Amino acid sequence: MTVEIRHEAMRIGGRKVTTPDVIEVLYPYTDEVVGTVPAGKAEHAAEAFAIAAAYQCKLTRYERQQILYRAANLIRDRREELAHWLVLELGICKQHALYEAGRAYDVFTFAGQLAIMDDGQIFSCDLTPQGKARKIYTKREPVRAISAITPFNHPLNMVAHKIAPAIAVGSPMVCKPTELTPLTALTLADILYEAGLPPEMFQVVTGLPADIGDAMILDDNIDIITFTGGVPVGKMIASKASYKRTALELGGNDPLIILNDLSAEDLAKAATIAVAGATGNSGQRCTAVKRILVQDSVADTFVPLVLERAKALRHGDPMDPETQLGCVIHSKAAETFERRVFDAEKEGAQILYHPGRRGALLPPITVDHVPHDSELVMEETFGPIVPIVRVPDDDAAVMAISNSTQFGLSSGVCTNDFRRMQAYIEGLNVGNVNIWEQPGYRIEMSPFGGIKDSGNGVKEGVLEAMKFSTNVKTYSLPWP
Repeated sequence: MTVEIRHEAMRIGGRKVTTPDVIEVLYPYTDEVVGTVPAGKAEHAAEAFAIAAAYQCKLTRYERQQILYRAANLIRDRREELAHWLVLELGICKQHALYEAGRAYDVFTFAGQLAIMDDGQIFSCDLTPQGKARKIYTKREPVRAISAITPFNHPLNMVAHKIAPAIAVGSPMVCKPTELTPLTALTLADILYEAGLPPEMFQVVTGLPADIGDAMILDDNIDIITFTGGVPVGKMIASKASYKRTALELGGNDPLIILNDLSAEDLAKAATIAVAGATGNSGQRCTAVKRILVQDSVADTFVPLVLERAKALRHGDPMDPETQLGCVIHSKAAETFERRVFDAEKEGAQILYHPGRRGALLPPITVDHVPHDSELVMEETFGPIVPIVRVPDDDAAVMAISNSTQFGLSSGVCTNDFRRMQAYIEGLNVGNVNIWEQPGYRIEMSPFGGIKDSGNGVKEGVLEAMKFSTNVKTYSLPWP
């Protein structure tokens, strides 16, 4: 495939800013260079934050809504173009890239719908013997500047989830996408400018973490830091951010739990959910199925159904419209995940399907009898591995195994027993539980986030992010 290399610039205060040194962006399937971005430094971030903090957003709620709607429509109209670049910088298959573009459309549409809603509150003060004839009111005000640090795995949707709520409430943002997949964020910035967003409201800086990372955390103009990524970096940000408000979404190790009250037809349905959940976006989702916990008495029926579906997936050239599973981010990551599979085999696991790795292209490797304390399923294996852990016909033991990792993001449970549904909703130490769905199921508006090492309890989703992106001002007036 011949690709015209895309040489990009940062977007700072309405200007395109370049640097002598650049960072190359590689297509994971071939390792060829598909683009370059500036190797920005701390001074570039400082300039962007100064611009953001000095800007006073005068857009009405209606004007913000219309910008968000226009952006959503531009994303819809340019879906193919966006998907093309998502494939090139991330290596996921075209089908998954088109799905991500569709999700981004939803994010901006929901944010537009919510932008015109006034969520102020009114409290009457004459409620007690000590009360007065007054009313207390609240209003939400924009913050000076939000620092958004985004991961490689959702270059469009993750940026959308940070900027769309900020636009809805009028809070300026400076975004640093990861150096691995920065191109789509720059495309999104141009879409937003075309939709009418003042450039001071959304700026994009690029660079290596060692050169620009601290500036995205420590700048005095930052009021809020929103970060999605790995646990070590998230905890480092938390330690350095000190007094700044942070939203940290740090990954997951999400189980899909298959209980023993299922019929043969139900088990087939559960197997479909399991494989789709483990391989969507090449398994590079914090909410992907990372562990399939199946109770012993139905495992022998369930496992062949999973294997059948994994083998049926077409993996290969991400640009081929028929491909159902593309690459992971780079060959080094693929090697790590494959090594974990082989280590699990040494611990007693059985590899049922592994037709071979080619660079960053991993097949849906299917592994049975994985020990529940194996590195393969205790760590966040960020690829399309399908690991099956056989667990006892004892719900308390299953919940203990599920809760045994450091993560607590999402989960899925397949059962038809309402009492068991209730028990697992109560008993799983996670932020999200889906019955008869993948752990990652949500709509872009609903609250989403994890506990333990999966996050600091701050929920994402458009509605929660809008609240988080503002300061609440309380005031009172006499009221006869």
